[in-house]
Amino acid sequence: MLKIIPLGGLGEIGLNMMVFEYEDSMFIVDAGLMFPEDYMLGIDYVIPDMTYIRQNRSKIGGIILTHGHEDHIGALPYLLREKNMPVFGTPFTLGLVRHKLEEHNLLENARLYEILPGEKLRLGVFELEFIRVGHSVIDGVGIAVKTPVGVVVHTGDFKISHSAGNEMITDVNRFARYGEKGVLALLSDSTNVEKEGYTINAQEICETLDKIIAKSTGRVIVALFASNVVRIQQVVNIARARKRKILINGRSIETSVNIAKDLKYLDIPVEMEIDIGQVGNHPDSEIMMITTGSQGEPMSALARMAAGTHRHIKIKEEDTVILSSKFIPGNEKAIANIINRLYKRGADVIYEKISAIHVSGHAFKEELKLMMNLTRPKYFIPIHGEYRHLILHARLAKEVGIRDDRILLAEDGHIIEFTKNRAKVNGRVQTGRVLVDGKGIGDVGRSVLKERRALSEHGLVAVTMAFDEETGVVIYGPDVTSRGFVFEHDTGHLVEDAQCVVLEIVEEIGTDIPNRVDLIRSKVRTALKQYFFFTIGRRPVIIPFIIEV
Repeated sequence: MLKIIPLGGLGEIGLNMMVFEYEDSMFIVDAGLMFPEDYMLGIDYVIPDMTYIRQNRSKIGGIILTHGHEDHIGALPYLLREKNMPVFGTPFTLGLVRHKLEEHNLLENARLYEILPGEKLRLGVFELEFIRVGHSVIDGVGIAVKTPVGVVVHTGDFKISHSAGNEMITDVNRFARYGEKGVLALLSDSTNVEKEGYTINAQEICETLDKIIAKSTGRVIVALFASNVVRIQQVVNIARARKRKILINGRSIETSVNIAKDLKYLDIPVEMEIDIGQVGNHPDSEIMMITTGSQGEPMSALARMAAGTHRHIKIKEEDTVILSSKFIPGNEKAIANIINRLYKRGADVIYEKISAIHVSGHAFKEELKLMMNLTRPKYFIPIHGEYRHLILHARLAKEVGIRDDRILLAEDGHIIEFTKNRAKVNGRVQTGRVLVDGKGIGDVGRSVLKERRALSEHGLVAVTMAFDEETGVVIYGPDVTSRGFVFEHDTGHLVEDAQCVVLEIVEEIGTDIPNRVDLIRSKVRTALKQYFFFTIGRRPVIIPFIIEV
């Protein structure tokens, strides 16, 4: 029996990780992370629960990476800490992985193996062929997996476009060849199933960018995803035609550009590229900057320019800033803040809502239909998307003619079982989200997040007291201090009254009562909560520091 088990990425955007298992053979597709949601205060990022992998580590033959986006490779360092397994990826994907593993001090012992579209790989009973797919990052692949019960096709993130370079065009012929031979199941990207028609032609985006840049009399600053090498090359080509110099600014984009140049995926003439110290040596009309920060990231180069804190680049009135990426849900407010700040500094800002300057890397409806028609699967499983995306993709499959009983809707942790004659969702394994906070992995749970939320909303009040151990007499305090609660200078009476509340409790609990200090702590916490809610309508976190000396 073949088992396909999604550990992340079904019912959510991000956390993409999937297990293929047949008896004692097992491999993993992708190891992605998710950036924290608003309620996850202080969390750096989120990774999938790897309990099932931990339980079956002896079976794992390796991990396949479909492409280099964080939602597919970001959790790899944490996965390799569970087991140092072989990692297979295309050249650009592995370039990004090497940089990531180096940051985690894992590169020295990592086993990284380069794969190319068209190549085949055997892992246990599985034979895998890698099929080139177009996406918003170069070197993406889908996978055709030959298993003992049939061929399973995993598209990875893809779109079908005929206007990009060879390294960005989905190999529809290869998918169709598998369709002719017979595909047991198709696992297909659902991210853009809500979008009608086809993705915008990349050449149209290039022409729009060229028109905007041609009209610009000052510096042009283009902010985009660091991994979007094709867009970077388009901007470089426009700059060359417009006789502008290129400045690459931002840590992540500098890393991505260096990897792409080393692999010959990116061509920036030496005479065109300048460093940040040379910007002042050229007229503003000859400067083109490519930077990060299109999602409003607070520490990005663009955010620092907008805030006026960038050490070298100050926004001028003649500057044109182009945000050449879509607004990722959840980032709208941060992006709007940056746009407003740039306008305040006099720049002209061009973004997705007012101009077609971004093309999605995920297939629209007609492309999704085409993928089903090319592969002609017996079973269909929508992947990569929130639950509504999976439902809509399932409905689309029915429109194409796939029978309702052969469309398998699954979520994270579900076990999808296949034999030669049947398929079903049967049972589940442990899965979920693990929160990463600094060096802590999984040590922050719901209770800690609840406490952080309470602290963020109502603040903290600390009560410090000391008793003489022998007599029980107060020898220090009560000292009441607050953080994030009230401005004590203007509401000093609150602190004084709180001290009175504490002293009343101390008087009520005699020195002869067992566990007196513990009882005082408990009553102080309860009484102050009630007092502050009654007087000011707030519920600060109360922390009593009460000791005997």
